[in-house]
Amino acid sequence: MRRAWLWLIGILLVAGVAGYVLWKPTGSNASDQAYRLGTVDRGSITASVRATGTLNPVTTVLVGSQLSGQVVEILADYNTPVTQGQVVARIYSEQIKSRRDAALADLAQARADLDTKRAQIDKARSALQRSEAQADDLVAQRNRTQAQLDEAQRNFERQTELTARAVGTQTALEQARTQVQIQTANLASAQAQIASNRAELEGLKADLALAEAGVKSAEAIILQRQAKLRDIEIDLARTEVKSPVDGVVIKREVELGQTVAASLSAPTLFTIAQDLSQIDIYANIDEADVGRLKEGQKVSFTVNAYPNRTFEGSVRMVRLSAQTVQNVVTYTAVIGVRNRDQSLLPGMTANLQIVTDEREDVLRIPNAALRFRPAIAVAGGGDGTAAPEGEPSRRRQRSQADRASVEEGTGARIYRPGPDGSPQPVPVRLGVTDGAYTEIVRGQVQEGAAVIVGASRAGATEDAAGAPGTRRPRPPRMF
Repeated sequence: MRRAWLWLIGILLVAGVAGYVLWKPTGSNASDQAYRLGTVDRGSITASVRATGTLNPVTTVLVGSQLSGQVVEILADYNTPVTQGQVVARIYSEQIKSRRDAALADLAQARADLDTKRAQIDKARSALQRSEAQADDLVAQRNRTQAQLDEAQRNFERQTELTARAVGTQTALEQARTQVQIQTANLASAQAQIASNRAELEGLKADLALAEAGVKSAEAIILQRQAKLRDIEIDLARTEVKSPVDGVVIKREVELGQTVAASLSAPTLFTIAQDLSQIDIYANIDEADVGRLKEGQKVSFTVNAYPNRTFEGSVRMVRLSAQTVQNVVTYTAVIGVRNRDQSLLPGMTANLQIVTDEREDVLRIPNAALRFRPAIAVAGGGDGTAAPEGEPSRRRQRSQADRASVEEGTGARIYRPGPDGSPQPVPVRLGVTDGAYTEIVRGQVQEGAAVIVGASRAGATEDAAGAPGTRRPRPPRMF
């Protein structure tokens, strides 16, 4: 009997254990949470815009040739430091030198012609002065003849009176008449000589004016030939291609013996970077981020040549001109960088992080808390029923809208676990974000508070839209 009772007790224990294993509840317990939690804490947030750009010299000068001809000498190459006015190449100049010599000869001839014209002026002036002196002498002779005529006339009148009174002789009267006639003829001759002299004076004055005009013409010819000579000398100077700035040659596009043609446009021979100790980055900024950029903002970047080194710069300007490529609108931001060791080279690609805002010791939450939406918040009526058709798409739209509101610094909603474990909404006012954390400007949350950041894998499942749902009981396990 004792052994029978032992067997009966053993069978009952085995049956109890088997029943417990087969029919044990599979729902969650107090230690099995349905959501993953994050913590509201304090820290720094650095908002930034990421972009790529290309390094370019601050000033790039294209050095070309204004003359056509053969390159006979190259005095600079890649990476050659040059100073302003330094000759970097020479073009064949013998033809231009021959033209210069001919122009010099023409100028010398024009100057000799000018000297001849000036001598003619001096000669004309001397003849004019002699003629003017002769005119004065003729006037004096006319005056003397006039005086002699007056005296002869008075003598004739006196002899006529004496003859009438039978005092004078007929011979004396005739002699007095003859003297009057002679002096009258002399006076007429003097008048004629004065008139001839006046005509000669006018002719000499005309010759002098002609000589002066010839001098002016010779001077104009000299100016013309001097201008032609200067033009040739300019062409001769252009056979020496000079650097217009201090800098370094970053590109050479000409070979020795090459013939350059400058008939339509000046061909580029060298590209010179003015100063590589200062360098610019031209970054392509998306139109959604361009409003956050301001002059003077700090920029950090890396280049592929130095992957373990971080460089710094600042925003100099954002160009107003937009570029559209495949319906994507971008703006060019110019970032200034000090390249003291000149390790940064033109053409390198820079991976930029432009700091648009910095906040220290602010209340912040993980960004995952802003993306979380519980199933009850999206299901119809909050009764746990499945969301209607098309609801996942609307949830995604709301999630995108909430994301946009975060970026714009507007209001948002987060969830925290309630007393019964269900999520409770908490409205908050958000500030800047760095992609991982977002600043809480206002809201009924405190440092150290728990917020829901997602659904627990062990405690909840997610619906088609990614929202967590209730646990489904497992079926009995069969051995």
